Amino acid sequence: MANLLEVRDLRVSFGAHRAVRGIDLDLAEGETLALVGESGCGKSATALSLMRLVPEPGRVTGSVRFDGRDVLARTPREMRDVRGSQISMIFQEPMTSLNPVLSIGAQIVETLRRHESLSKEAAARRAIELLDRVHIPEPHRRVADYPHELSGGQRQRVMIAMAVACRPRLLIADEPTTALDVTIQARILDLLAELRRDLSMSLLLITHDLGVVAEHADRVAVMLAGEKVEEAPVAQLFERPSHAYTRGLLGASLNVSTDLHYRDWKLPEIRHVRSDDGAPAFNVTPLAPVSAARADGVVHDESAPLLSLQDLTVEYAHRHGKGALRAVDGVSFDIARGETVGLVGESGCGKSTLSKAILRLVPATHGAIRLRGADLVPLSERALRPLRRQVQMVFQDPYASLNPRRTVGEILETVMAVNGIGDAHQRRTRAATMLDRVGLPSIALKRFPHEFSGGQRQRIGIARALVLEPSLLICDEPVSALDVSIQAQILNLLVELKRDLGLAYLFISHDLSVVRYIADRVHVMHGGRIVESGDHREIWRAPQHAYTRTLLDAIPGKRFDAQAA
Repeated sequence: MANLLEVRDLRVSFGAHRAVRGIDLDLAEGETLALVGESGCGKSATALSLMRLVPEPGRVTGSVRFDGRDVLARTPREMRDVRGSQISMIFQEPMTSLNPVLSIGAQIVETLRRHESLSKEAAARRAIELLDRVHIPEPHRRVADYPHELSGGQRQRVMIAMAVACRPRLLIADEPTTALDVTIQARILDLLAELRRDLSMSLLLITHDLGVVAEHADRVAVMLAGEKVEEAPVAQLFERPSHAYTRGLLGASLNVSTDLHYRDWKLPEIRHVRSDDGAPAFNVTPLAPVSAARADGVVHDESAPLLSLQDLTVEYAHRHGKGALRAVDGVSFDIARGETVGLVGESGCGKSTLSKAILRLVPATHGAIRLRGADLVPLSERALRPLRRQVQMVFQDPYASLNPRRTVGEILETVMAVNGIGDAHQRRTRAATMLDRVGLPSIALKRFPHEFSGGQRQRIGIARALVLEPSLLICDEPVSALDVSIQAQILNLLVELKRDLGLAYLFISHDLSVVRYIADRVHVMHGGRIVESGDHREIWRAPQHAYTRTLLDAIPGKRFDAQAA
C-alpha cells in the first residue's frame, strides 16, 4: 500500500519547551495507526501539527507530506480547503467543540457548504443522511436539536458525522472515547471502523487505552516525552514489546481477561524522573505479589455492616410536572467495615444519584440509609453534621472539585476547620501528615491546584477526603480520566490506605477491568436497579444477567493479556 501520510523529523516547540522532538511516522491508505502515550507525551501536538492547528507561539518544523505535498508549506487558504475535505479531526470532548447556540444540523450544513457546491436544501438533506449514517435515532427530528440536548455518545457521533461529511482521506481521532461508557465506546469504535472501510479512509487513532489499540489498530507508535520510542504491528507490540517503557505501559494496564486482584497483586507503576541530560527517564516497578502478612491486613468485619441501604428510592420531578423520574429504584445492599464494594453501570443508570443520596446531598423518597446502625434519612441537618465526617467522597475530576484560588494547605485546613477539628497549628500538622500519607511533599501545601499533574491532584482529592478520618470513602470514577500508569499508582495507593487505615470503599466506575481488580463484591446497576451482584470473580466468570454480559462483551482488547510484560 502507498503511504498517504509521511512525517519526517517533526518538531513542535513552545518557547524552550519541546513538545515533539523529531518523530517519523508513516500511514498507508486505509490503515489505522495508533499513537499511544501518556498525557503530555506530545500525541495531541503531533495531531494538531498535521492539521496546521498548533496555536501560537508554537513553532513546527520538519516535513509533513500528505498525498505527496508538504502540509507545512501550504498557504493558510490552501489549508482551509484541506481541513474537513481531505483531513478531518475528532476531538476528545465534543461539548467544547460543538457550537452551543447552533443546532447540530446547522453545524453539519455549514461544514458541507464550506467544502462542497451544495444548496442549503441539499446540504440539509445530506445532514440528515449523515446523522442516520452514524446511527443517531430519528435523524429527521434530532437534526434540529442543540448539543446540550444530546447524550455524550450522541454528541460524539455528531462530531464524527461532521468529520466525515466531505469524505476525507485521513481521519484523526484524538481520544474519541475516553469519557464514554464501555458500551458507547464500543459502538463509537465500531462506527469508526465501519466508516474507515466504507469510505476507504486512513485513521490516526490517538489514545492511552491499550485495550482499544489491541482491538482496532493495525500498527502502533509509542511516544514518551515528545519522542517515538517504539513502533510495530499491533500483534508484535503486544506479544514482544522491545522498549522498557512500552513493557511498563502494558504491565500497568488492566484488562478484563487479566485475573488480578488487589489482595494478591500490586500493580506495576511507571515513575518518571529527571535525568541529567534532559532525556526521558523513568523507573518501572514490576507486578509484585502481595505477601500473606500484607493481605491479612485487609480485614472485613461482617458482624454488623458499616453501611446498609434498605429499599432506597430516589425520585426527581419531571420538568413539565408529569409524574416523577425514579433514578434509584429500591436498592438494597450492605458494605462491611474494611470492604470494597464495586458499583458498575452506564451513565444515567443511577450510580451518581445513589452516591449523593448516601451523602444526603439529594433526599431519599423511600427506604433507609443506615450508617453504623443509625438511619440517616430522617435526620435533621444539625443531627447529621457529626455523621458527615464518617462518609467522604473522592471525585472523578479533582481539578473541578478543588478551589483554584486556595492553596492545598488552605483547602485541607478549611475542611478540618468547618468540622471543628483542632486549632490552626494542629490542622497544619495534620494536613502535612496526610499529604505525606498520599505521597506528596509538604511543600505542596503552599501550591495551588493548577501547579500539579492530574495524578497529583487526585492524590490531593484523596487527602482532602481522609483528613476527617472517615470510615467510608465513596470513590466516583476516581481513575477514569487518568493515564494507565497514573491509574495504577492511584489504585495501589487506595489499597495501601485501605489496609493501613481500615477504610471501606464504595467504588463507582464504568470500567469493569478496574472494578475487577479493586473490589471484593460487585453490584451491576441498570435503570436505577441492582440487576446482578456477586464477588469479584463470579460476575466475570459466569454473568447471569443479559445487561452484565453486554457490559463484559463491550470491553475492548480481550486478546490483550496485561501480564505479558
